Amino acid sequence: MNRRLLVAATLLCVGACSDRSTSADPLDPVAAAAISPDDAARVRAAAISAGLLPMPPAPAVRPALSDLGQALLFDPVLSGNHDISCMTCHHPSLATADGRALAIGQGASGLGAARVHPDGAFIPRNAPPMFNLHVPDTMFWDGRLHGGGPKGTLTPAGNQLPAAFARVFEFGPISALGLFPVTSREEMRAFGGNELAEIRDETPKIIWRELMDRLGEIPEYVEMFEAAYPGTTFESMNFGHASNAMAAFMVSAMVFDDAPWDRFLRGDDDALTAEQLAGAELFTGLGCAVCHAGPTLSDGLFHNVALAQVGPGQGDGPFGDDDFGRGKITGVAADRYTFRTAPLRGVELTAPYGHAGQFAELVDFIDHYSDSEAKLRAFAATHGPSLEPLLQTQILDHNLDAILETRSPLIENLSFERADAESIAIFLAALTDDRSRNVMHMLPTRVPSGLPVD
Repeated sequence: MNRRLLVAATLLCVGACSDRSTSADPLDPVAAAAISPDDAARVRAAAISAGLLPMPPAPAVRPALSDLGQALLFDPVLSGNHDISCMTCHHPSLATADGRALAIGQGASGLGAARVHPDGAFIPRNAPPMFNLHVPDTMFWDGRLHGGGPKGTLTPAGNQLPAAFARVFEFGPISALGLFPVTSREEMRAFGGNELAEIRDETPKIIWRELMDRLGEIPEYVEMFEAAYPGTTFESMNFGHASNAMAAFMVSAMVFDDAPWDRFLRGDDDALTAEQLAGAELFTGLGCAVCHAGPTLSDGLFHNVALAQVGPGQGDGPFGDDDFGRGKITGVAADRYTFRTAPLRGVELTAPYGHAGQFAELVDFIDHYSDSEAKLRAFAATHGPSLEPLLQTQILDHNLDAILETRSPLIENLSFERADAESIAIFLAALTDDRSRNVMHMLPTRVPSGLPVD
C-alpha cells in the first residue's frame, strides 16, 4: 500500500476528525506507484458503500426539441431589454458557469471576469454550472424548485404554475428551470424600459404569456416550436413548452457520464492515478461522502458549512444585507444559512466556489471544512483580498455568531491537515469527463431573433 493510502486507511480505522501532524506529499514518487488490485477494490467498495455512484446516461431527446432549447437558451429575446440570455451567466467558454463569485445580470456588458454593471450591481448568489441536470430533484442554492415528492414539482410560482405547463414537462424538475430567470428583474426581466418590466412581480403567468407573444412574432420560432412538438400548433402552446425545450438541450448537450471516476466505479482499476485513489479514500474517510454522495456527489439536501456571507444578500437579517438560504424559503430558523450541497461533477472547471463564490481555489474551500469556526472568523482577512474590489467591502461580520448557531454538526469538530485538502482536490479532478473541458460547440452562430449571441 502506498504512503498516501496508508494515511487514508489509518483515518478509516481511527476516525477521520482528529488532528494529525504528518501527511504524505502528493508528489512523493512512492505515491505515484502502481495501484494494486486490493487497494482499488477496497476504495471502490468504500465508495459504493458510501453511496457514490456512476453517472446515469442522459434520457433520449428529440433533435428538434433540443435545437429549440439551444436557440432559446442563447437568445437575448427572452430578456426584458434584449441584453442578456440565459447562457450569458452559464457560458460554454466558462464550463457553463461564469467564473465570477457573484453573477451579474441584466443591464451589464461583457462575459465572465470582464462583465461590468454600470451600477456595480450583483445577483446575490454564484451562478452554478449546468452539468448533469437530468439527475437532481432539487434546483437552485435554496431548493426553491424541487421535484419527485408526493406533491409533484414544487416551484417558486406556487399555485400559479399552470397545470398545462406541468403536463408538457418531459425531464423532471429541470423542465421547470427555465421558467424563473426570465421573471427575475435582476437576472433578465429588468426594472424598466420594456413591457415585461411593467408587469407586477406577483403575476408570473402574465410574464410567461408576454414572452410567448414575443416568440410568436418571429416566424422561425413558430416553425421550431411546431417541429419540436409535432401535432401541436404554436397558438396552443405556453411557456412551459419553451422551458421544457431548454431542459431538452441541457440533457442532450450537458450530460457527461464518462469521467475517470465513472470508469473506476464500473471496475477499471487503472482509471485513477494513485494520487486520485488516495484522495478518494480520504474523501470517504473524512466523511465528505455523507453529503456529497449519489452520481452527482450531492445529497440534494441543505447544510450550513459556516460560509461567510459575501455580496448584497437576499434582503434578510436586521439590515437586509444577509442571505438566510433555505431558511428564507421555509421560514424555519434552524434552516438559516443552509444551502444545497453543491454537486461536484466537473468541479475543477467551475471556480469560484460556495453559494456566494467565497473561494477562488478549490483546495481553499475544502480546507475551510477543517476548523470551520476559526476559518469563518478569519475569512475577511485570509480570503477577502482575493475577492474582486467591489465585493471586498461586502463581507458581513455582524452575523458570524448567527451562522455558527445553525452550523452543521457534521463539521463542528472536523479537523484535518492542509495536505489532506490537497489530496481530496486531486481526487475531485477525477470527476471531470474530458468532453466537458471544451463545450464551445454548444454555442450557436446565430439565434432566430437576430440579436447578438454572447
